[in-house]
Amino acid sequence: MSQTIVVDIAPKPWTGRSDGTTAEHLRWHHAVQPYSEQAPAGGCVIIGFSSDEGVRRNKGRRGAADGPDALRSALASMALTEPLRIQDAGTVAVRGEELEVGQAALGAAVSAALDSGHFPVVLGGGHEIAYGTYLGVADSVLRTPDTRLGILNLDAHFDLRGDPIASSGTPFRQIAEAELTAETTHRYSVIGVSQPSNTTALFDTARELDVAYQLDDECGIGDREGVDSFVTDFLDDVDIVYLTIDLDVLAASVAPGVSAPAAYGVPLETVQFVCDRIAASGKLAVLDVAELNPSLDIDNRTARTAARLIHRIVTKHVRLNNPPTES
Repeated sequence: MSQTIVVDIAPKPWTGRSDGTTAEHLRWHHAVQPYSEQAPAGGCVIIGFSSDEGVRRNKGRRGAADGPDALRSALASMALTEPLRIQDAGTVAVRGEELEVGQAALGAAVSAALDSGHFPVVLGGGHEIAYGTYLGVADSVLRTPDTRLGILNLDAHFDLRGDPIASSGTPFRQIAEAELTAETTHRYSVIGVSQPSNTTALFDTARELDVAYQLDDECGIGDREGVDSFVTDFLDDVDIVYLTIDLDVLAASVAPGVSAPAAYGVPLETVQFVCDRIAASGKLAVLDVAELNPSLDIDNRTARTAARLIHRIVTKHVRLNNPPTES
């Protein structure tokens, strides 16, 4: 079931700190190889999505298009405790205002990775990445009519706007509409919603669409039991999971390099706990990370934090219980 992944920008060699060439000195840049259709199933495939067109349409601060390369750079020197199969397929780039074309291309890339039995990790890019990633899951062999998809969004925003033009603020409304059209079922849940950052209309939309959510001030370190219960309920209700991390879920002191820094935010400890639970569930099919804006970052703080979360998820990821098999 090997699949071709088509991108706009070919992968570049990864470089980083090197203390030696033996296994005990292993880092990401030693492990990452260019994507190959002949690679055995079961590895991680990195796919970049260079876009901030959705952010522009949502009247945000541009710069997230440079996020994929910044995340690769932040990951490169992270140490690995054991060898992992990690491939870089390159980057899908949105040209000009052609967001929908780029989202379709990203969807095809994600589908190809999933149908090859790999774990796609998509590096954004604005949160318009979410609709592209969803298209990839929806078109993959994993998504049968009876498969209930769970989307867990770590985010200060619902991103459920009903605007006529798609943006970084509309992807989960688009997904809900696509699921209704396809007559499939999904669960959309959000951890970290900031009340001051979401209008009453958006909360009403969330209730209408049966969106489960936890507010950011319900996600403190002392709220671990409630967060754990929320995640357990989510996992028990779905068959496969798409995890999306919008970095503005974190406090501005931790993640300043985003379009909309959070005045309050969810503690990194809580976000990491949620990521660990999802990674270990055996249901995680795809991950994307959105909204890193390197031009707004301070000392690469946001990129390094995001890279640590990606590192945790990839190294702790338990392969899908029923992955695609070779035909």
